[in-house]
Amino acid sequence: MLNGKQKRYLRSLAVNEKAIFQIGKEGMNLNLYTSLKEALKARELVKISVLKACETDMNEIVIDLCANTGAELVQVIGRSVVLYKRSKDRKIVLP
Repeated sequence: MLNGKQKRYLRSLAVNEKAIFQIGKEGMNLNLYTSLKEALKARELVKISVLKACETDMNEIVIDLCANTGAELVQVIGRSVVLYKRSKDRKIVLP
């Protein structure tokens, strides 16, 4: 569980990141979850963009992403979601 200081630090790192995943009209599927898990293992911090064509509610998307990847929610701004999951290699050192 991340505390406020850690989330603030991760948000500052995510500002400079580009979204590496997009959720579109098809919504979420097994391939998205598998790719997202791999990216979280490699990078620890991932930004996801939800396109306007996606008909699923943002709250449902966030809950599904966190539940199916085991990641923690860092931030939701508009249609962008930032997730964090600590890996064994620990690339990001939290305060």
